[in-house]
Amino acid sequence: MARGGERRRMIGRGDHDGKDKEKGMLIAGNWKMNGLSSALEEVDALVRALKAHPAGCDVLVCPPATLVSQAAARARGKIAVGGQDCHPQPSGAFTGEVSAEMLRDAGANWVIVGHSERRQYHGETDALVATKAKAAWRAGLGVIVCIGETEAERNAGREEEVVDRQLAASVPDGAAAARTAIAYEPVWAIGTGRTPTTAEIARMHAHLRSELTKRFAAGGRAIPILYGGSVNPRNAKEILGVAEVGGALVGGASLKAADFLTIIESAPAGH
Repeated sequence: MARGGERRRMIGRGDHDGKDKEKGMLIAGNWKMNGLSSALEEVDALVRALKAHPAGCDVLVCPPATLVSQAAARARGKIAVGGQDCHPQPSGAFTGEVSAEMLRDAGANWVIVGHSERRQYHGETDALVATKAKAAWRAGLGVIVCIGETEAERNAGREEEVVDRQLAASVPDGAAAARTAIAYEPVWAIGTGRTPTTAEIARMHAHLRSELTKRFAAGGRAIPILYGGSVNPRNAKEILGVAEVGGALVGGASLKAADFLTIIESAPAGH
């Protein structure tokens, strides 16, 4: 299990000014298509709380693209800010799209790619996700690559086959903990209130660690594997205590600073 000194420093984790920190777990909040300018008060509340009581983990907030710049300005070095998606190209005639370079220019440190909602509603393939991941690296962003099986795939006993394919084809060569995290998000658990058992999470994360190590050798032992899928203040401590869980990608529970702070405080010390 990648802990302590085995973990490499990662891009912008908790440092908007570009300095690297090594803290341990990464707790990331994905606001999805939620949040007007008034939601920035939640960023302010996070910053105030973490200033008074620094977290023992790295904290990332991924608001809608319209709020990235303002969120980054308010982060004050206490949290990192990310985008929820990026286009593979740095610029061009792609109406409505946002490039990784634009996110970086707005103050982002990270970007999420391959979320199941992008795969489901926009037909994104593993190959496209890999291209977006490389675009993030090109722009100097860290990237969270999402993978996970549907309920039908799990019921058919194909969950490992599915995530193996996604891991192999969505994560480009050159992935390293300095700029990459994997988020295992069983599709059937996202936003449903359902979560796998801790035994199921442990089994899948151990499997993913084995696959990462096979492919990236020592580097694969350091790439954090986040869990996502109905993480909330009630179950966070138990989930974050599971072997090979290197953090969490949190959806709805990240929209309110109080709930998100409870999850952040659930990260075990000394990870």
